[in-house]
Amino acid sequence: MSDFKTPGVYIKEQNAFPGSAVAVATAIPVFIGYTEKAVRFGKSLKLKPTKVTSFAEYAEWFGGAFNAKFTVEAYDPASKLEPFSLNGKDSILKIKKDNNLYFFNSIRLFYANGGSECYILAVDTYEGKTELPVLKEDFIGSTTKPNVFELLEKEQEPTLVVIPDIVALPPSDTYDIYKQVLAHCYKTQSRFGIFDVEHQEPTQTTDDVVSGFRNGIGNAYLNYGAVYYPWLKTSVIQPTELTFENFDDAVDLSAILPEPQVKDVVTKFKATAPADLNEIVKKNYHQSLKATSITYTHLLEEMRSQLNELPPSGAIAGIYTAVDSSRGVWKAPANISVNSVNAPSVNISNQQQQNLNVDAMAGLSVNVIRPFPGVGILVWGARTLDGNSQDWRYINVRRTLIMIEQSLKLATRTYVFEPNNSSTWITISSMFNNFLYNLWTQGALVGAAPEQAYSVSVGLGSTMTANDILDGIMRITVKVAVVRPAEFIEITFQQQQQQS
Repeated sequence: MSDFKTPGVYIKEQNAFPGSAVAVATAIPVFIGYTEKAVRFGKSLKLKPTKVTSFAEYAEWFGGAFNAKFTVEAYDPASKLEPFSLNGKDSILKIKKDNNLYFFNSIRLFYANGGSECYILAVDTYEGKTELPVLKEDFIGSTTKPNVFELLEKEQEPTLVVIPDIVALPPSDTYDIYKQVLAHCYKTQSRFGIFDVEHQEPTQTTDDVVSGFRNGIGNAYLNYGAVYYPWLKTSVIQPTELTFENFDDAVDLSAILPEPQVKDVVTKFKATAPADLNEIVKKNYHQSLKATSITYTHLLEEMRSQLNELPPSGAIAGIYTAVDSSRGVWKAPANISVNSVNAPSVNISNQQQQNLNVDAMAGLSVNVIRPFPGVGILVWGARTLDGNSQDWRYINVRRTLIMIEQSLKLATRTYVFEPNNSSTWITISSMFNNFLYNLWTQGALVGAAPEQAYSVSVGLGSTMTANDILDGIMRITVKVAVVRPAEFIEITFQQQQQQS
């Protein structure tokens, strides 16, 4: 207020426009798992949610892929694996125990499919290690380790939760962690979980892995997550990334490779003094093995094939990001091609997908990734785990409501402790209506007119009683009609008689 005591001209500025609500970010995943390192500017990033804006930034702070080791074993017909012949014997390549880590390559899939900003939460590092067991307590905590979801409660920005490494755990442990993800998303009301089913072994069927997931995930907070099936045969790992160092130390290449020149190459390499064993020597040895043994090249390609089979959650998180930025969170993230993928690990037919997409018992819908000739590999499902709910059946509906709720919640924070009277109610109602009108014009809300798409109610006798006002409570009711996807399109054809 001006102090009118001294003669002069006084200027008073008034705000002409009401406060505005701004849409929050909708596709910022937090990836939780194991990284090679976790250091930025000499300070540890372990168990510290850290935002990265590019794959190069990730590689600088968190390193590269785990150097998985393989053993060569005799073929077991009960495994139903496809064998190959080594020196006249049927053999198989098998990844060593505690070498199954999917985090780094899932980040690659994320960026290959449109990923942008994300958070990294490293629970442990594998730099200098030849094996690293995936432990349940690294995620849900113990007497000596924190619960990662309690750490995430302090972060406001992440909106998606992705944990690709935990599929290496026994299924019961994986589902226990998924239950905590759903509870965490419900508690924050600002996040959505993207889940994977367990890896399908050759001895298992689709019913085996899907039934295991449905029996293990429970029935709480299902609208805060979605699961995708099957795993993907990707191309993120290139042939140049694998060498003789991916064989276990116990593997004797001179004994298993049938070509006669191999023994001389291996003998000369083993005779090299440890002090002279630098990267150039290793590279020359690798190139010599490739030049003298086609079997060596085939073995490396088999390794690459196994390592390139990845859970789909990283790719799906990238697709969510791409769809949100190009179309909006209200567009269902389906009928979208998956990049850097050669094929799904299991080919699902229309008839097989019926029981996956619609679960009459519990509504635990499983979204399928399928190949279509001439089109590519497409995400062919858009349901949450709460697939029988009319309110929360679709992923885009759940995530759109999260965006609206959080945007209006943040915008209303300005009015905490403001007078609980008609002036404040009109201002808030105007702000909400402007925000929802913009969403309606963008296509997020359905209705021929704004009043059919949304409504905002606030005021004494409408949403509040006199006691509410005495108790300092302001109640606002918002109703929205979120656009739903055309999941099923029916075209009816009928013949008619000749008219002329």
